[in-house]
Amino acid sequence: MADIAGRTGRRPQGRAADVFGERPSSTRHPLVAAAMVLPLAALLAVAFGGWDAVVTQASSVAGMLGR
Repeated sequence: MADIAGRTGRRPQGRAADVFGERPSSTRHPLVAAAMVLPLAALLAVAFGGWDAVVTQASSVAGMLGR
């Protein structure tokens, strides 16, 4: 058991870590997050008929942001 405890703080040594290096933080850029979620949100809104609700919420958020 003591042998396992010594290895818990290691960083992954995978191929992605070698190619991209170490990331400075674990958060995504907001535009990347939006690009990931908007296609799925649009698909679900069309599939379940909630497009009007999505447009209403988006306009409310845009109004709160002052745009």
